[in-house]
Amino acid sequence: MSARPTMTWGLQGWRLATRVASPFARLVLRQRAARGKEDWTRMNERLGMAGVARPQGRLIWVHGASVGESLSALPLIEKLKEDASVLVTSGTVTSAALLGQRLPLGVLHQFVPLDTPGAVARFLDHWRPDAGLFIESDLWPNLILGAHARGVKLALVNARISAASAARWRWAKKSVSALLAAFDMVLAQDEEVAARFRALGARAVEVVGSLKADAPPLAVDDDALAAMRHAIGARPVLLATQTHPGEDETLLPAHDSLRGQFPDLLTILVPRHTERGADLEMLCGARASRRRSTGGQISSQTAIYIADTMGEMGLFYRLSHFCFLGGTLVPLGGHNVLEPARLNCAVLAGPHTQSAPGAYDAIFHAQGFGRVANSSDIAREAAKLLSNTTLAKTAGEAAARGAATLSGAVGRTANALKVLLHARA
Repeated sequence: MSARPTMTWGLQGWRLATRVASPFARLVLRQRAARGKEDWTRMNERLGMAGVARPQGRLIWVHGASVGESLSALPLIEKLKEDASVLVTSGTVTSAALLGQRLPLGVLHQFVPLDTPGAVARFLDHWRPDAGLFIESDLWPNLILGAHARGVKLALVNARISAASAARWRWAKKSVSALLAAFDMVLAQDEEVAARFRALGARAVEVVGSLKADAPPLAVDDDALAAMRHAIGARPVLLATQTHPGEDETLLPAHDSLRGQFPDLLTILVPRHTERGADLEMLCGARASRRRSTGGQISSQTAIYIADTMGEMGLFYRLSHFCFLGGTLVPLGGHNVLEPARLNCAVLAGPHTQSAPGAYDAIFHAQGFGRVANSSDIAREAAKLLSNTTLAKTAGEAAARGAATLSGAVGRTANALKVLLHARA
């Protein structure tokens, strides 16, 4: 959960602190904008000042913190807009850019207001939502309690909370219980998550599965895909996506080991944060590397291709029958395993998959392999797949079947929300 200060301060302490900090909000936003963390042209939205008019009639507000949460809600948003206008809020510049490209026609986007009393009041005064759907676990006390106080029906959708987060929140049981009590329903991804929310005081908790399992396959620019395939040719590819510091240092030795068996191996590194491109280039040292963000092209001499661009995961997952998925060798819980699997790309991942254990287990069970812990493991598993194209293709198809077993969450979520949404009709 994002509102971690309440763990130590309590709700009253948080609300007091945000009230005191309110006069400095614009200064903080300017400092963040200077670092590329805010959109200069839309900073007023972060202060609760709407950039567009509220549409007439019923309005459903959907909030996702960043890219993953926001994009996972797209199939649900398609269903919701059949019955009402939809406003989507998110908190990052990247999510705003991608949503600008992916949101259905007529669906509005605004930056979520800062969690100060004034910004929240301005936001709610303008938009007057009939219902608010919070995706996963981005819980801001002023925003949630302010909406609840105004009679907005609230649901926590695609809800998840790790065991570690739940344990931390138990130190502030009264605060988290008050927050969760504001939600009319909690729609959890699995039974373990549901049990954690119930233990923290949530009511009306149901298990409906993960929205990510129903998301459409990632899009691709066909011309870019054709160009990339032409540049790679028949070379074997080791693809590593969504990587973090500490993982690239493990993958590069695996690359070196594999080059002994596959001299023309091309390793494609797709960092989770694109601003790490220059750091990865330095990390490559004497290995011949190119960066996509600076116009670097793959040549026959390129050993490492650093794909430090946004919105191209659909391209890279289509280049290989398997990948290593990051956030799993370091204790971050792993990234969306269903994205590669739906594109017939089998997955290798480290031990830290607690963000979606059921999804990882389903993919690994279907593949018959997938867990790795170090460079040697990655090199061993990759060598099997690189040396046998038929085996790699079969593994990718198995991953897709494993992902398909998890589908249906959008329908179940929509059905569960009908009672909530029609209560405001």
